[in-house]
Amino acid sequence: MTNRPERTEAFLLDEDAGEVKITYAQDTKVTNAGTFILNREDHTLGNLLRMQLLRDPSVRFAGYRMPHPLQNHVEMKVQTSGGNVSPVESLGSAIEDLLNETDHLINGLNDAVDRYRRENERADLGL
Repeated sequence: MTNRPERTEAFLLDEDAGEVKITYAQDTKVTNAGTFILNREDHTLGNLLRMQLLRDPSVRFAGYRMPHPLQNHVEMKVQTSGGNVSPVESLGSAIEDLLNETDHLINGLNDAVDRYRRENERADLGL
C-alpha cells in the first residue's frame, strides 16, 4: 500500500470528464507564437516534438517544460518566423513528419527481420 496514483493515470485520458489531448492558446505578447498543452504526456513526446519542430526552417523557437513531476502534461511553446505558417500548422507538420519517420523505421525493421529469417531458413535447410 502506497500513497501514489495509479500508473494508468499518467497516460490515459479521462474521456468521461471531457479531457482532450491537446489545447492551444495563442500568445498575446509575441507575434506568431502560442502554447500547446499536451495532456497525459511527458518528456518523451515533448523532446521528440521539440526537436522535430526545430528542424523546420519556419520555426523560430520551440521549447517545452513539465511544470511539475506529478502533473502529467507538457507545455510546449512554439513561435514561427511569420509568413503564412502558424504554430498550429508547424506542429501538425512536425507530427506528420514523425509519423512518416516511424513508418520508415518499422518498414526497415520488418525488412531486416524477413531477410534474417530467410537467411537462417536456408542455413537450417543446409543450402
